[in-house]
Amino acid sequence: MADLGNFNANNVDPLPDLEPLPAGQYVVVATESEMKPTKAGTGAYLEIKFQVIEGDHQGRPVWARFNLANPNETAVQIAKAELAALCRAVGVLQPRDSCELHNLPVVVKVRCKRRPDTDEITNEIKGYTTRMPVAAQPQQAPPTPSTPPWRR
Repeated sequence: MADLGNFNANNVDPLPDLEPLPAGQYVVVATESEMKPTKAGTGAYLEIKFQVIEGDHQGRPVWARFNLANPNETAVQIAKAELAALCRAVGVLQPRDSCELHNLPVVVKVRCKRRPDTDEITNEIKGYTTRMPVAAQPQQAPPTPSTPPWRR
């Protein structure tokens, strides 16, 4: 038995369902980052937590892992290339700390993949692109009053 003190579930929002995001592109910002040891203990990876900031999935998290220290040099080169893509997309080309990548909007391409160990579907970030400033985004012209409604 454990004493829960004055806990009241009425005062706490439950965690949202964390089903994988549908494959697609999302505007996100990095909110957290840290180096973690690999499961095998032979290296380390940078894990960055992103949060969707626009659209139907606003507020949802998605993670990226950059395998920056690993005995497999190919894995390290892939991780460095992916990190370089993120850095270019947010305009921070020589970060000294991963926190310099936080709170900068970026568009990520998310895909869904099946985990081989659990067979569950998870998300994987497969690309980073610069978010166009709102003023530079193409805008649709409103329909003119002379346009018939069925042609709008």
